[in-house]
Amino acid sequence: MSATSIALGYSGIQFPNIDPVAIHLGQFGIRWYSLAYLFGILFCWFLTKALVRRYPSKVDVDDLDDAFFWMTLGVILGGRIGYVLFYNFQYYLDNPSQILAVWRGGMSFHGGILGVIIAIFFYTRSIRVSFFDLSDLCACVAPLGLFFGRLANFVNGELFGRITTSVPWAMIFPAGGPLPRHPSQLYEAMFEGLFLFILLYTSWTKCVWIRVRTGFVSGMFLSGYAIARFLLENYREPDPQLGFMFARITMGQCLTLPMLIIGLLIMFITSRRV
Repeated sequence: MSATSIALGYSGIQFPNIDPVAIHLGQFGIRWYSLAYLFGILFCWFLTKALVRRYPSKVDVDDLDDAFFWMTLGVILGGRIGYVLFYNFQYYLDNPSQILAVWRGGMSFHGGILGVIIAIFFYTRSIRVSFFDLSDLCACVAPLGLFFGRLANFVNGELFGRITTSVPWAMIFPAGGPLPRHPSQLYEAMFEGLFLFILLYTSWTKCVWIRVRTGFVSGMFLSGYAIARFLLENYREPDPQLGFMFARITMGQCLTLPMLIIGLLIMFITSRRV
């Protein structure tokens, strides 16, 4: 009996009928995905301000307002450009008018993080503080934004997992056909988001050794996310327009490896500071 036949005989959990539009305003609506970005940014903003007030930093509390404006711009522009370049370049090359249609979906975390890095680089130069003075603060809270984003992916029934009959919580997604799949969005929300947030926030606030080594927690964020994303990609269905790049390795895993290397290198260099 084939794996598909077994899967067809396995009922799984039906995906809950969740309206992707959270607030209906006549012909318009505010989607959960948009609210996830909004809540994530606001939570990170308020929590970063609380960190600066509690733990004196070279970054002033008032500087964070402008910093988060530019970082938000970096997330949106970088996330969209990254998706266009990394995940669906040929389509957007043929349909350039669709590049700005962000309401139809299509954002890349790796593009978003590059956008944030660029924003932090130029902003910290303008206020004459170290890049890592700001990036460490952001690294402590950034996984909260990932947590909300992955929950929104689940609500939208997108980025679902691979077919499985080995777990009792396997779910049948409307866009994924009749076969039960891993709810990989929830896995990612838990490990890329909540668990990584607890690890980084606790490490920076409770461990003086880490806090005084500027840059160390930024390296922890890069390497921690990279490890979680690389492992969880094994449960996530590859993007249909790309499939596997080689040897069952996905584009997400390919883009994650440089993050791991850079993160570990930053941790090694900063750990040697006295």
